[in-house]
Amino acid sequence: MTAIQPPLTEDVLTAETYPHAANVGPVGRLGRFVAGHFRGTLIAWLIVAVGLGIFAPKVETALSGAGWDVTGSQSVQARGLINRDFSGLSSYGLMVVIHSGSATTSTPAFAAAIHHTEAILRGSRAVKTVVAPRPGISISRDGRTAVVQAGAAFGPNAMVKAANTLKVTLAKLSGHGVRVDLTGAAGMWSDFNAANRSAMLKSEVISWPITLGILLIAFGSLVAAGLPLMLTMVGLLSAAGLLELGTHLLPISIWAMNFALMFALALGIDYALFVVHRFRGALFGHNLTPVEAVAVTMDTAGKAVAFSGLTVLISLSAVMLVPSPAFRSMSIGIMLAVVFVLAATLTLLPAVLGRIGPRVDKLALPWAHSGEHRSERFARWGERLWTKPIRHGIPAVLILAGLAIPVFSLKTAMPSIKVVPTNDSSYIGYQEVTSAFGPGATGPLQIVTPAANLAAATAVARADRGVAALMPTQVSHGYALITAIPKQDPSNPAVDATIARLRTHLPHGSLIGGAVAEDYDLQQALKTKTWLVIGVVMGLGFLLLLLALQAPLLAAAGVLTNLLATGAAFGVSKWVFQNGDLHSLLGFSPQGFLDAWGPVFFFAMIFAISMDYTVFLLSAAKEHWDHTHDAKAAMVGGLAHSGRVIFAAGGVMVAVFFTFALSGPLPPKEMGTILGVAVLLDAALIRLLLLPVLLRLMGRHAWYLPRWARRVLPNVTFGHS
Repeated sequence: MTAIQPPLTEDVLTAETYPHAANVGPVGRLGRFVAGHFRGTLIAWLIVAVGLGIFAPKVETALSGAGWDVTGSQSVQARGLINRDFSGLSSYGLMVVIHSGSATTSTPAFAAAIHHTEAILRGSRAVKTVVAPRPGISISRDGRTAVVQAGAAFGPNAMVKAANTLKVTLAKLSGHGVRVDLTGAAGMWSDFNAANRSAMLKSEVISWPITLGILLIAFGSLVAAGLPLMLTMVGLLSAAGLLELGTHLLPISIWAMNFALMFALALGIDYALFVVHRFRGALFGHNLTPVEAVAVTMDTAGKAVAFSGLTVLISLSAVMLVPSPAFRSMSIGIMLAVVFVLAATLTLLPAVLGRIGPRVDKLALPWAHSGEHRSERFARWGERLWTKPIRHGIPAVLILAGLAIPVFSLKTAMPSIKVVPTNDSSYIGYQEVTSAFGPGATGPLQIVTPAANLAAATAVARADRGVAALMPTQVSHGYALITAIPKQDPSNPAVDATIARLRTHLPHGSLIGGAVAEDYDLQQALKTKTWLVIGVVMGLGFLLLLLALQAPLLAAAGVLTNLLATGAAFGVSKWVFQNGDLHSLLGFSPQGFLDAWGPVFFFAMIFAISMDYTVFLLSAAKEHWDHTHDAKAAMVGGLAHSGRVIFAAGGVMVAVFFTFALSGPLPPKEMGTILGVAVLLDAALIRLLLLPVLLRLMGRHAWYLPRWARRVLPNVTFGHS
């Protein structure tokens, strides 16, 4: 006999589909186990959270503030030689600027400030040597600006930490018309990290109540709304403690904590929304016991979360292809947060749900039970898209393509001094050096060459059209150090061209270092690795979707549509950050470019978040396809069962990301704006519109799987028999 298909307008996943959750898969069985062993699961997580949480308060001071270089690059090699043979006067040596609007170096107050500055620096363990100001070199012509240099006794991260303390002590010397400011690379990263830390804290304070409000609206229950926040706090606390322990093995960037904080909040809410939503549907809509409802939920939503978590981890691990300590440690930090949030979603959350059962709707609002398992609004939306796919799909594509067009004229460069607040000492000192000694004085090029090549290297540097002046040469241990002052500001692309020319014409064995050269090397590495990272992320993302969905065309559609949201988000970033549109509203000074690390890192983050929504939508669609083998039932049912979650999760993420866009220095604004726009476009125009339209246009072909692939791929379903 031929089976009769259920009506397409009704929920095909009826109570008969779930006969006591008897035949759930491994994830469902895990859910049933932890739901039946609540006390043991809770104790295990308390041990983990408390054990690691003890170290969490130390993480802010333990994380490093530098690492923005390329391991093994020419500039890093130069820094090592300078630190070893030239008293540490490298890119992370300290630069203290003493300035007065009226007094000069011969004035008693000014001379006293210089003397005390040198004494403070000599008293620091982080300082190897102190170079006093010299007329014609580090004292301005009018005598109102002097620079005291200090050689670095430690590596970049330790020098940034030293700057945290020294800048406060040195600032106390200001007075009597004389100002003392610590600047240079160590001072700049110290100020930036402090401003960034403050901004992230402010954003979190703002975002948490907004998040709770959106969750309360989405769930209609205070208890249900609190579960995602519980998950986030457990994951973040555990990740923070492990990050602190990790600093004893290798330097980890402070940005790792920033991004981990944001991702733990975003993904914890995403995962908990999906799981709790399906649990309530199973519990209240199918008359299952709490433990059975947990088993059913984890066999469907839990399995989707597991695949989503894997795609996130793959996306972030690809960033580690960039050979930079900061990039790699940031990836590690976020991945740790994701691992803990994922583990808590698959164990702690189902254990709690199994224990509280119907009390998940305690302290409920009037709409708490509306559309629990199947949203009729999104079902009607799916019916509309099925009836008129072209009418809805073409405008979405045109909007996304129009927003993405500016990306082809996007410029990138390493951050300039504009990422530091204008009232910080490094910014003020930078401006004083620029005014007193010229725009290139803040970014000297340090040429290290064998002493035998000194004359030839000097001739090349002096003859280069991008070099304004050469400082006195130093010779030590068979090497010569030539300091070349560029004609332009460090963020000017002409300085990059100067570095490239010099490296071409300098004698063999010569190295160019300095903060500007380190930025140049990192930017070149990013240009080289960007397409590799994008290719790896997309390729591995496709393979995971193929494994999850058993549908090559659908997996390709899920991956390729991510590019539309990413391109549109970066197109918007070109208007905002390169052109400077909305800079008054967001409160920043445009640099004329996007920070160079943005395309690689933000692409990986956007792709990871987009894959979240892709898995949620398409796993629900596959669940319906497996039960009906009807393309319309799969598309409409997928939207009906996941649309509400995607809409709510997208709203939370947009709110969280945009709070970062409104506070702090420039890089967090870039991050918040680009990620917020990407999530908004992805949730609204792609996952809830364009991808369902593609499901409609592909019809049954969307679910086609070649015979050879059936033999190779394991059978993955998002339901049970």
